[in-house]
Amino acid sequence: MLGLWHLTETPAELWSGLPRQEAYESLMPVTADAARQAQWLAGRRLVHALVEDLSAATPHPVVQNDATGRPWLTDGVPDNLVVSLSHSGAWVAAVLAEGGRVGVDVEIIRDKAQRLAGKFLAPNEWADAQAATQNAPDSSAHYTLLWSAKETLYKLAAQRGIIFKNQLLLNAFEPRAAGKIPATLLLNGLQTRHSICYYRPAPGYVLTYCHEPAA
Repeated sequence: MLGLWHLTETPAELWSGLPRQEAYESLMPVTADAARQAQWLAGRRLVHALVEDLSAATPHPVVQNDATGRPWLTDGVPDNLVVSLSHSGAWVAAVLAEGGRVGVDVEIIRDKAQRLAGKFLAPNEWADAQAATQNAPDSSAHYTLLWSAKETLYKLAAQRGIIFKNQLLLNAFEPRAAGKIPATLLLNGLQTRHSICYYRPAPGYVLTYCHEPAA
């Protein structure tokens, strides 16, 4: 299940509708600014809404984060429920699935990804990106999409120390408004293949996500 939250609320408004407030009091990053607090709270509200849609009988969980920063659910939910969260600007995204691994990433389109392309793209990926954007009026969207896809694959891997340009590899694809990017993950001596879905949830944003079912 993929969920999106368009942020229009203040942190106080988001907090007032959050289940399990007593559990979140010690988890909310109170030192963050209002925008960051709103993103954090909306992410938890969104996960609770997805859990309710999945099973009305499931009690409200608590969204925690492990040592790698990956969110996970506690307190009465089935052990096989997995979740991923992302936020950027006015949008928060979440994916909830039964079993396997998930990753999601939402990004504001900007030129930063293109400026840093040499740091996260393998040489062949960079060449493909240059060819794909040769006649494009604005190449920022394409490079932001590539960065987002690698972020989603990184979350799927759930392991620190990964080198984006060497271990998170994107195969050539035909850029469209929405579609799938074939990807390869090199991790712990193993090579696995994945398919990353993408589209634009709103003008100025890109979204990528992937669910890898349990074997």
